[in-house]
Amino acid sequence: MERSIIQVQHVTYRYNKESEKPALTDVSFDVYEGEWLAIVGHNGSGKSTLARMLNGLLLPDEGTVTVSGITLSEKTIWDIRKRIGMVFQNPDNQFVGATVRDDIAFGMENIGIPREEMVKRIEWATKIVKMNEFLEREPHHLSGGQKQRVAIAGVLAVQPSIIVLDEATSMLDPIGRREVIETIWSLKEKGLVTVISITHDLEEAAKADRMIVMNGGKKFAEGTPKEVFRLEEELVSIGLDLPFSYKLSKRLLEKGVPLATRHLNVESLVDELWTLKSDN
Repeated sequence: MERSIIQVQHVTYRYNKESEKPALTDVSFDVYEGEWLAIVGHNGSGKSTLARMLNGLLLPDEGTVTVSGITLSEKTIWDIRKRIGMVFQNPDNQFVGATVRDDIAFGMENIGIPREEMVKRIEWATKIVKMNEFLEREPHHLSGGQKQRVAIAGVLAVQPSIIVLDEATSMLDPIGRREVIETIWSLKEKGLVTVISITHDLEEAAKADRMIVMNGGKKFAEGTPKEVFRLEEELVSIGLDLPFSYKLSKRLLEKGVPLATRHLNVESLVDELWTLKSDN
């Protein structure tokens, strides 16, 4: 049975306490241990407000957020932050060290990890994200994708049970985006962390185990990517664009190409098209 590691229950939040329209309105969902949950929505949908609430940067006006059995409050913020690591949109804003090694060490120094243990964790974390050959490089000389992988390594080294990526691929080129998404998938598959990605990119969200769609501060839809993408025009109506591979699959089916499914990624679509061609 899946174990719930985060429970968000009937959460409402207003940035302006006098405002009639909350940024979040009565939002409830669970996050399960070991999954990759994508929270998607256009700008202003409430998804980034949720990300900040999960890490205690914001506290709900109403409702509760519980992480690993600890209910978020002013007294428990630091206990929760030990369990949740954040990777933000702009990797350049996250660097504090002169080298990759120094930067990854910084978070561990802040929580008093002994030096011998720090050395082991730096080697371990950079190998996982395939950045172990760059330990003596200056972070600002790395590509965008490499910088985000270093940021992820810095979070991993502190060993949280959950990582939240807040639009962590939105400023990257396609190569950098692919590098980071592959890293996220690998971490999830190895069972190292539970992943929550906040994004407006449905191509990225399609790779997650489960999706929540936000709209106007409310939960609009929830389910597996296949279940959510069946909403099609409803998603388009709230400002989201379906993945290219899904739209192309639909058009091919309409033209009589006997595809087995509407594909969520280009790779699986190409594989099936190649199989059909081979059979003919």
